Amino acid sequence: MAQTIRRFPAFTLNTDGHSHPRENTLAAMTALLGVLAFTTSFFHGLHVLSSWSGLAGIVTGLWGQFISATTAERFVLVIATVMSAFGFGIALAHGGLFGGI
Repeated sequence: MAQTIRRFPAFTLNTDGHSHPRENTLAAMTALLGVLAFTTSFFHGLHVLSSWSGLAGIVTGLWGQFISATTAERFVLVIATVMSAFGFGIALAHGGLFGGI
């Protein structure tokens, strides 16, 4: 058979056919910071790490939304920014950015 059947679509944030390295980097950084803030927010002793990563994730997510070019980038950015905001909020409740100075 000369044709191949692709069962799953290729994962790409460049749905418009153009390369967006800056936008994709911001989306990946926001996703990484969002997962970090979200997971560390469940541990009371890691509130400093969770709050700073959450704050950085919120800032990068909002900037990524400002310059995003495709819907796929916006989808990733919204989910990751919400995860960052959740982690940031829980970390503030546990002691804040500076550990209760």
